[in-house]
Amino acid sequence: MGNPFPYPAIPAAAPATIPADGADRLRALLDAAEQELIGGTAGTAELRLSRALALDPANPRALGLAGGAAHLSGRFDRALLRFGWAARLAPGNAAARNGLSEVLRRQGRLDEALRHGRLAAALAPEWPDALYNLGITHYERQEVDSAILCERRAIRLAPSAPGPHFELAEGLLLSGRLEEGWQEYEWRFRLPGVPAPVPPELLAAGRLAPRPQWDGRPQPGRLLLVADQGFGDVIQFARYIPMAERLCPDLVVAASPEMMPVLGQLIDDRRLHQEWDQLPEFDCWCPLSGLPRLFGTGLSTIPAEIPYLHADGELAAWWKERLDGVLPKGMRRIGLAWAGRPSHGNDHNRSMRLRRLAALSEIDGIALVSLQLGPAQADIGRYFGRAPLANPGPEIADFHDTMAILQGLDGLVSVDTAVAHLAGAMGVPVWLLLPYAPDWRWLRGRPDSPWYPTFRLFRQPAPGDWQGVIGQVAAAIAALAST
Repeated sequence: MGNPFPYPAIPAAAPATIPADGADRLRALLDAAEQELIGGTAGTAELRLSRALALDPANPRALGLAGGAAHLSGRFDRALLRFGWAARLAPGNAAARNGLSEVLRRQGRLDEALRHGRLAAALAPEWPDALYNLGITHYERQEVDSAILCERRAIRLAPSAPGPHFELAEGLLLSGRLEEGWQEYEWRFRLPGVPAPVPPELLAAGRLAPRPQWDGRPQPGRLLLVADQGFGDVIQFARYIPMAERLCPDLVVAASPEMMPVLGQLIDDRRLHQEWDQLPEFDCWCPLSGLPRLFGTGLSTIPAEIPYLHADGELAAWWKERLDGVLPKGMRRIGLAWAGRPSHGNDHNRSMRLRRLAALSEIDGIALVSLQLGPAQADIGRYFGRAPLANPGPEIADFHDTMAILQGLDGLVSVDTAVAHLAGAMGVPVWLLLPYAPDWRWLRGRPDSPWYPTFRLFRQPAPGDWQGVIGQVAAAIAALAST
């Protein structure tokens, strides 16, 4: 969320105190740097901006663009400083206020972000970027109606800009207005940096006509479904594959190798493909994440025939024997997953460190089983809780292993990541830990999920406040252990 430069920055003139040739040079440097930032290139832009600031260190436009370059390269403290200088030198500079708002929002300083975001929108009421970013701040403050209003206004000003459409989708879906939300959700593939679900050359090369996106009607030809987006999305939307197959019996699925243990339970392996160049001919296509729209999914029509995924019986027995050898008998076994993929755009909000779950490690009658993969596994080396903790992570080869371990557990405590979706699709009880501003699929205020009936949702009462959430989960686990 929140591309820092989805629209051109508001220009500001170079000061008249610079000689004419210097002013021309300054303007050329700033114009070139701005275009590079709009294109998402920070490195070359920073070189130009350093030269511009050498010519005029107090130029608000140069400082604002330098803030944008620092933001784009992930140096948020430097960005905050540059934007702050630009705003102090030119209090009416909407671009600087907008930049301040976005950086403050990313740092979790939502009250300050809202103040600067409102100033930016007031200073430049016809500038869609200001409304777009103000809408994101409202979303993260869970002022969802205000977020929706801001994004609708941004769309009126810039109908073809994908960012406001996508943020509007998130607000609508979070509010349970699924039918309208799915329509706006179609803009996700137009966002900067988001790859097309199917390589464009595959849709047209060597064929008489481009292959269209499926419209949801019965299709006598071959339909290609693409397992797009993250692993959790694929698991969630895979439930629609049998529904699509009933309309289009000649169906194939393209997916990454990691998804084969999941999708192979819903369609035979011969129709699963991992390489674009090995796909058979097809007549139309659709991303998995587009199927809820085509099937008109509303809150009351979410397909939730759980389980639709199962563990392999022999592998589940093998993992049970392995865990029996390292965990005491007679204890409830609770899985843990405390961090998602670090490269995820919202990972700083959804993930945590293992030590935050210390309250779970003090509950009598439970044993913990880590399902954590990736760099966050290192936290286990600093675990000193009272409850036994097994760490099968180094031996987990794929989702086959994960499902086999899940089958032998009494439940899973997890942040919003793929293993939670996997457990939910299997019908395993899940206590899901959600940030204050959750992903759209978890809706607002509900303790349950219409997507996964075995979920219990525990939501932060304020941004960054995990303590109360984990206390509630610990009480729920303690009640289970005592039965």
